[in-house]
Amino acid sequence: MTDYQNHKYAHGVGWSMWHLQWVTKYRRKLFADPELQKLCVVFLHEAAKRHGFAIEELEVDADHVHVVASLRPSMNPARVVQLLKGSSSRLLFLAAENKLQEFYWNDKGHRSVWGAGKFMGSVGHITLEAAKEYVKTHHAKAAASHTVESPPFMVGEVQI
Repeated sequence: MTDYQNHKYAHGVGWSMWHLQWVTKYRRKLFADPELQKLCVVFLHEAAKRHGFAIEELEVDADHVHVVASLRPSMNPARVVQLLKGSSSRLLFLAAENKLQEFYWNDKGHRSVWGAGKFMGSVGHITLEAAKEYVKTHHAKAAASHTVESPPFMVGEVQI
């Protein structure tokens, strides 16, 4: 199967690969604790599975997370980050509240493991240079392959 057959949907073909990154709130080094790190990995994969996208690569560092995710073309990457951060934060507080209380002391509903920011960068199937070259040359290739001239365009009795 080709890449195109593997990424076929009801109304189109394509893929959307993203490098996503975010930090812990206050850059706390929460995930220096191996248990919290493992829980975070599990909860991020669970969130991806629940919301219908794939995590291709994942690294949970002491104070930040890197994710390479394959999204459906209709999915908004900002929404995906929101889903990953929200789900994992909630589940981390449910699973390890005692460990997290020393870092985050706010009441339930007002606390989060993650900072407000995020990084999102698209990861290409082809290089930027290849895409630019295609855009520049595809018209010339198409014109060379067509020898039939298009009929004149008529508006009423006037030819344009």
